[in-house]
Amino acid sequence: MTAENQIDLFNLSTALDASPLSIDPEQIPIDAKVPIPIGTYATMDAMKAHCNHCYRCELGHTRTNAVVGEGNLSADIMIVGEGPGQTEDATGRPFVGRSGELLDKILAAVRLTRDQDVFICNVVKCRPPENRDPKPAEAAACKGYLLEQIRLVDPKIILLTGKVALLNLLGIKQGITKVRGQWIEQDGRLYMPIFHPAYLLRNQSREVGQPKWLMWQDVQSVRAKLDELRGLG
Repeated sequence: MTAENQIDLFNLSTALDASPLSIDPEQIPIDAKVPIPIGTYATMDAMKAHCNHCYRCELGHTRTNAVVGEGNLSADIMIVGEGPGQTEDATGRPFVGRSGELLDKILAAVRLTRDQDVFICNVVKCRPPENRDPKPAEAAACKGYLLEQIRLVDPKIILLTGKVALLNLLGIKQGITKVRGQWIEQDGRLYMPIFHPAYLLRNQSREVGQPKWLMWQDVQSVRAKLDELRGLG
């Protein structure tokens, strides 16, 4: 993978050009021009309070609830989705409904649970209308929140579900089918692009080489890598 295909996870020139001391934290949720420097939030709850009053992009005007994240705040695995859907917007929880049920089953198949082993979040914290992909400006406005979540949780492995997560965290423009299942090491973390559960719901075949079969290979690889990193492999 060439340098043109990726970006440095913590290459936040716009955020780091300004001293945090010169930034009014109360302007962060309402003005996308005000950066979110690394180290802004001491806790996920503090970030959640900002996200629920955030109007850095147009999505803030149509949300019911900001969907910040859920799971173990010290998890070894972080799962990054694209954006909340209708059920997530209504409940304030990520990956619920049919996609969430399937994700929980996938995790359980390799002895992982939402509460204990993973932290789940999205590229954008508010639902895009009609469940469309987040626009680049929306993802950019929300990226500081996501980077702060990565810092706070400090996971060993980050699973990128779908092309939006892949593009916004690693800058890779290739389709998910081209790179899924590959380990990508960057800034001391391991990333793996995987299929989004919603995609698996649209592709039900379990035959060899089909998305569900490929997902099973990928999640077993994740389990093996986690055991290795924990000294259990």
